[in-house]
Amino acid sequence: MSKKLQISLNGKSYDVEVNDISGTTMNLSVNGKAYDVEIEDSGAPMPQSAAQSTAPVAKVAAPKAQAAAPAVVIAAASNDVIISPMPGVIMDIAVKAGDKVEAKQPICALEAMKMKNIIRSNREGVVASVEVSEGQRVPYGAVIIRFA
Repeated sequence: MSKKLQISLNGKSYDVEVNDISGTTMNLSVNGKAYDVEIEDSGAPMPQSAAQSTAPVAKVAAPKAQAAAPAVVIAAASNDVIISPMPGVIMDIAVKAGDKVEAKQPICALEAMKMKNIIRSNREGVVASVEVSEGQRVPYGAVIIRFA
C-alpha cells in the first residue's frame, strides 16, 4: 500500500508517493520519477509500511524534516552535475577531482535547519571538479560536483 504526499519547496510543488519501506530501503516516486533510497540509522524505530509512515519522505525531494527523521538525500542531478537539493552549509566533502564514485556514495554533508544531511550521488561516474568548499553557504540548486 502506498502513501501519496503533496510537498511544496521554494514555491514548487512535488508529488511524492512512498511505495515501499523495508528495513533500511525506501522506494518512492517524486513527480513520477522512481528512487530507491537507503536510510541511515537515526536510532528511531522505522515504520513497518508506507501506510504507517509519518516520516517526511519529502526529505529526498525537499528539506522538510522531523527530529527523528533520517537525514538522507539523494541529490538531484543532470547528466553532468550534482546540485544542492536545499540551501545550507557544506560540512564535509567526501570526494575530490579524479575520484570514481558509485551510485548512493556519500558526496558531502550539508547542514540545513540544524540537521546534517548526507548528499549521495544518484549515479556512478568520475568527479571532474568539486565546486564547493567546506564551510561554504550554498543556495538551492548550487552545483556541488561536476562529472567528467
